[in-house]
Amino acid sequence: MGDSGEHEKVNVIRRTTSVCPECRQILPALVYEKDSKVWIAKKCRTHGEFTDLYYGDYELYKKAERFAQDGRGLSNPHVTKENPKCPYDCGICRIHKSHTALANIAVTNRCDLNCWYCFYFAERAGYVYEPPLGQIRAMLRNLKNEKPVACNAVQLTGGNPELRDDLFEIVRIAKEEGFDHVQLNTQGTAHLAFEPDYAVKLREAGVNTIYLSFDGVTPKTNPKNHWEVPSVMENCRKAGIGIVLVPTVIRNKNLSEVGDILRFGFVHNDVIRSVNYQPVSLVGRMPRKERDKYRVTIPDVIAALEEQTGGQITKEDFYPVPTVMAITDFVEAMTGKAEYALSTHFACGMGTYVFNVDGKIIPLPRFVDVEGLLEYLREQAREIKEGKKNRYITALRMMFRINSFIDKEKQPRGFNIGRIIYKALVRHDYKALGAFHYKSLFVGMMHFMDLYNYDIERVKRCTIHYAVPGGKVIPFCTFNVMPEIYRDKDQKEHSMSFEKYKEVTGNEYRILYRRDVKAMEARPEYRAVYEGFIPASKEQPEQASGVRRTGSVRASGIRKRGRPKASGRKVSAKATGKAAKRRGRPRKTGKVKSSGKAKGTARKSAGRRAGRPKQRK
Repeated sequence: MGDSGEHEKVNVIRRTTSVCPECRQILPALVYEKDSKVWIAKKCRTHGEFTDLYYGDYELYKKAERFAQDGRGLSNPHVTKENPKCPYDCGICRIHKSHTALANIAVTNRCDLNCWYCFYFAERAGYVYEPPLGQIRAMLRNLKNEKPVACNAVQLTGGNPELRDDLFEIVRIAKEEGFDHVQLNTQGTAHLAFEPDYAVKLREAGVNTIYLSFDGVTPKTNPKNHWEVPSVMENCRKAGIGIVLVPTVIRNKNLSEVGDILRFGFVHNDVIRSVNYQPVSLVGRMPRKERDKYRVTIPDVIAALEEQTGGQITKEDFYPVPTVMAITDFVEAMTGKAEYALSTHFACGMGTYVFNVDGKIIPLPRFVDVEGLLEYLREQAREIKEGKKNRYITALRMMFRINSFIDKEKQPRGFNIGRIIYKALVRHDYKALGAFHYKSLFVGMMHFMDLYNYDIERVKRCTIHYAVPGGKVIPFCTFNVMPEIYRDKDQKEHSMSFEKYKEVTGNEYRILYRRDVKAMEARPEYRAVYEGFIPASKEQPEQASGVRRTGSVRASGIRKRGRPKASGRKVSAKATGKAAKRRGRPRKTGKVKSSGKAKGTARKSAGRRAGRPKQRK
């Protein structure tokens, strides 16, 4: 099958529903295997046939599929429509099969950068979206009211949330509303890299994790915040905040560095807790040839990791997100109540844990019989629920049984994983898991969809949602993939003009960032952090920024920084306007330049007209 409409004999895996990338009509779709890969095909009577890569390895797809398990959804859905139509009645509705495991709240659409693959920021939208504190509290309460399992983890995102002067108060509100885990999604270029006390204040307010954009170890692959990352790491280390590195992986841009990204996290595991790779979502119109140029799936990233680490980590080490449902079932059987359930669609994500054993990467499945342990937990849960076993006797026996699934000779020295598992599952001592995370590095994959590989069955099982004003909670891949229906529509209704924003806050909507590369590269922490990743003799551009580039790498913006110091200086509208004129406005295009050189983008709603890889915020 192909965009040309020709049909071939294929191995049909299953039938699903999708949407037309042009008119958004719901279409029947075919998921099939060809050439050891998994594809999705659909045909619109008006706009023709669309075929795209769904999963880059059929064998890994079959492994992931074995762990598929639906959750229970919400007993009090936010959308009460009797017969909702997915994905056009999101909110969450009665047919959704998962609760909110992680909620995103966009606290601003302002950003201090202008990255070539991102169109989610105020200048392009044409307005400022910054929900007031009362509205944010209402969104948090709405999430906490979900039943039978309330959301307990929230990520504050944007834009760049650091641009909100009241960010600390937002974090405190989240803690007041009972959220145990608060993540901050940022690139660190506004305050975090330059003000050590900023990280301390975030930690004191209640931030557990910095979800840090990190697209590579070199300036070429990560022009966004390559120079700021060392300072962000040092400030978070001193403040006691863990970091999750979040690379957006794009073929022909940074796929060749996924191994070094893992090694970077591994080397700096004292502050970096996880690397969460996100294969790019190709949002907007894009012809097949362009999609093939940038498309990368979870198995492709794993294959690159295996090659680039010399086999230290392989596809056999990874398991899909719903693998942990066996653990949820067991804990529910022991407690008699509904528990957090990651019932994500099996094709959405994968992960594993790796440990440092004498400087080598050792994945968890090398010394734990993961599948044997999970099958044992399923069996125990089933028998407890059926009344065949007493939960207390089961708990006593587990203390001895768990160790039979662990190769103690291969597990890291000084690390009793059997005891940690027992405390978490039986005693519900989740602090024990903290020790587990501090001694390991989680390697995750999450592939958000776009209109070409859209599978509505995945939408129905989404566990990562956006809370929006008005009481709705929207699955990630409808909120961002269909912005004209959800994200842009909701945010525009609760936005203000640039002029009104300045009148109300006294601030400019746009604070552009500029860096002094030579000064930043001269700092000791820069050289120390990137030692072994960047040749000392390699020449770097005189000025560079994680902003839109036209031709050679150049700086952009108003603020200039070279060494850590407090900043936050506001610039005048006149200065901002002159700077914008000097840079010129980007032109409209339908293509993406993988080198990072965007020949231009549309101004306001270009994301819907011009296809481009999309950085997920």
